[in-house]
Amino acid sequence: MALTKQTAGHDLLGEFAPKFAELNDDVLFGQVWSREKELSARDRSLITVTALITSGMFEQLSYHMSKAKENGVTKEEIAEIVTHLSFYAGWPKAWTAFHLAKEIYAED
Repeated sequence: MALTKQTAGHDLLGEFAPKFAELNDDVLFGQVWSREKELSARDRSLITVTALITSGMFEQLSYHMSKAKENGVTKEEIAEIVTHLSFYAGWPKAWTAFHLAKEIYAED
């Protein structure tokens, strides 16, 4: 699966923080996410969504949960992930993640 070129860093922070924008778009989303021989985009999405939920980083979770869906993570799988994490990351984080998941997977 070919990855779409990420430009959010440059679009949102390019003038204010050009080095961060470069690292975000070119290194993280360009070089790291493209290493599908080592770890598939689907697996990277699972790991990223899990890390964001456990950290309570819900602003970023919305984008990455949508990306996980694009990368083949099903509604049933995301529900199971959040249910499992509720015992390790906390019940309130699970509730918030479920609200996002319901929006993102609404048409499924």
